Amino acid sequence: MTDVDAEEVLFPDLDGLEIANIEIGGDAVTVAARACVPEVPCPACGARSRRVHSRYERRLADSAVGGRRMVVKLQVRRFRCQVTSCPRTTFVEQVAGLTFRHGRRSLRLHTILQAVALMLAGRAGARLSDVISSKVSRSTLLRLIRAMPDPQATTPRVLGVDDFALRKGHVYGTVLINIETRRPVDLLPDREAATLARWLTEHPGVEVICRDRATGYAEGARLGAPNAVQVADRWHLFHNLTEAVERCVTRHSTQLREPAHVPTPEESAAALAELEKITTTAKADRGAHRYADRTRERHDAVHTLLDQGLSRREISRRLGLARGTVRRFAHAEAPEELVVGKWQGRASVLDDYKPYLHQRWQEGCTTAKTLFDEIKAVGYTGGLTILRDYLWPLRSGAPPQDRFTRPPSVRDVTSWITRHPDSLTADETLKLKGVLARCPQLDTTADHSGPSPR
Repeated sequence: MTDVDAEEVLFPDLDGLEIANIEIGGDAVTVAARACVPEVPCPACGARSRRVHSRYERRLADSAVGGRRMVVKLQVRRFRCQVTSCPRTTFVEQVAGLTFRHGRRSLRLHTILQAVALMLAGRAGARLSDVISSKVSRSTLLRLIRAMPDPQATTPRVLGVDDFALRKGHVYGTVLINIETRRPVDLLPDREAATLARWLTEHPGVEVICRDRATGYAEGARLGAPNAVQVADRWHLFHNLTEAVERCVTRHSTQLREPAHVPTPEESAAALAELEKITTTAKADRGAHRYADRTRERHDAVHTLLDQGLSRREISRRLGLARGTVRRFAHAEAPEELVVGKWQGRASVLDDYKPYLHQRWQEGCTTAKTLFDEIKAVGYTGGLTILRDYLWPLRSGAPPQDRFTRPPSVRDVTSWITRHPDSLTADETLKLKGVLARCPQLDTTADHSGPSPR
């Protein structure tokens, strides 16, 4: 490759640069070059000079070539300024498009790193710089950002005003956004009306102020830009809508539950007949108890062996019972004398109705008041507390109900009304349709808030 070809490939659009040598070694490409412009303007007064004071070499890091970092060894000259009144006696020439004052990187690499810093900031930008063979630290990237000049400030036509937390709950400031470009304009140190009014007075031309509901911002906008139109931003509009819908749903929360099934007179009569049948069967089987049956069997066996003339010791050996147990059975004339305590199966006012209660529980009726009214209609004389105490173990062991068998909460219905119908699941759509059908007021609210499933 000739020197002309190398200059066109490595440094296109650069004038006044002459490449002397190119070395490729290891992971670096070293380019030896020198500036060859005959005269250079003074950076202070602008007068052009040809008088060379001295020469020295600058080492510049440039953007990578073929995956290798590139180092430019640039021979530059120091010139004398020929204007006696100029404050600069000597100055160093700069190659346009390649060098800048005190720079240790080429202008091309400097621009690339600035773009990386703006897009990725510190740590992420440092990792990317290693990939492009121009490794720098995160601190270097942050310094590049801080060294960049601030963009030209223009007064936006549509200004967004909102607060932000410097220390949440303690110190807040105000951020001003250009709504049309979606870029920040300025930061204010507090949320006071006077501060916002002062900024608006110093920056005339705002036509629309998009703010939140803070009274301080409303007053500041009125004082600083009285001709501007104040509007709520999209987030606060939707937030206000959601709050209004939630208040409406709360007022009609009693209609969120599906109405309970009211039995017909024929169904009530059939249930009462079944209850009477079950209670009659329960009364006949009241005495049946496995502990009482076993006591009767042992009493009969002991007295049969006693009638045969066997001793109590022999009876104890044959039946496998303790002699004290045989003695108690022998002294009892009837087995009922031995059925005491937990074996007795003492009667409860609920005994006649327990089979029916179990049947109704399996059918899904788990409300104590409803069951109390049903059994009281056929002769139950106990109180509601007795029934509740009996149902408590059943209730604690009952499986949890499915989420969609319970009435939807106020937050659920509010979410379903304010969301787009396409984002609702099939179950949520069916639930919402049922709620809107039962409550005309919520149906009207859904029409005002946007499209709703029908």
